[in-house]
Amino acid sequence: MLLQNFELKNAKIKADFLNIKQNQPEKLQQRLNFSWSNWGFGMESLKETAVRLEQADIHYIELHGNHYGPNLGYKVKETLDILGQHQIKVGGTCGMFSADNDLSSNRAVHRQAAIDYIKRELEFTAAVGGTYLLVVPGAVGRPKAYDQMEFDRSVETLQIVADLFVQYKIKAAIEPIRSAEASFIHTIAEAQEYIKAVGHPGVQHINADVYHMQVEESHIGEALIAAGDQLVNLHMADSNRGALGDGSLDLDTIIMALYVLGFNREGRYFTPEPLGPGGDPYPAMYGKPDRRSLERMVQQSVTYFREREAALLM
Repeated sequence: MLLQNFELKNAKIKADFLNIKQNQPEKLQQRLNFSWSNWGFGMESLKETAVRLEQADIHYIELHGNHYGPNLGYKVKETLDILGQHQIKVGGTCGMFSADNDLSSNRAVHRQAAIDYIKRELEFTAAVGGTYLLVVPGAVGRPKAYDQMEFDRSVETLQIVADLFVQYKIKAAIEPIRSAEASFIHTIAEAQEYIKAVGHPGVQHINADVYHMQVEESHIGEALIAAGDQLVNLHMADSNRGALGDGSLDLDTIIMALYVLGFNREGRYFTPEPLGPGGDPYPAMYGKPDRRSLERMVQQSVTYFREREAALLM
């Protein structure tokens, strides 16, 4: 029976992975860094989050970028104290870009808000030891374009703060978002075009998200490999945007692609962010936590991932 097109692509990635496994096994010795993005936990304390992650043997976190104003968000010392007590390090910060702080907005006040927000998050991320800040070129939850100039405005606005990424030694990780949630930059290739347009050494990296990739990329594994060294973080959820193992996602091919890419090294993170289906997930950041559901989601995801990773590497 002839293989389907996606199966042919899967087979190529598997063959490349098995070649490394047989001929360069040292490249597979370090495991992928499993992190967790916590903004989907809603209005729970960082202490509660840290306890949950420690119980699941997770040692990295992507923190909610919640510094929406000078008096809001996590405090540096308190954050470091809490995470340190539970043996958790910060991988990076999940920048949150809505219509209120939209880099591409046709309202100057919202572009200025995006600039101020990035400045606050860069200072915080550097202070807590993070290595990247996720940046979305246009507002999440706004799938309709303002006009034909939003790409240009976004590039221009990010260029204003690009030097600060170098100053703070933080990678700007551009995230493509599916077209149902954002008006532009939907694929890895489009993120690379955006990075080229910004044209700055401080803006050179990508945050991919498999949930968005399922509808925007022709093949997730190929797109990840095409991202190359620019890929700094990968948001994960199953096909239903739930816990890993709850849907029909081909997790094995994704794991193999990441090892082929050499993603199993320091400063690169595999980060579940299961938010559930829907057009705009941002309201989840203010939701009431269902602790039993969250505990099950975390334990299921990490257990299933580690089972699949071990099966591939054995």
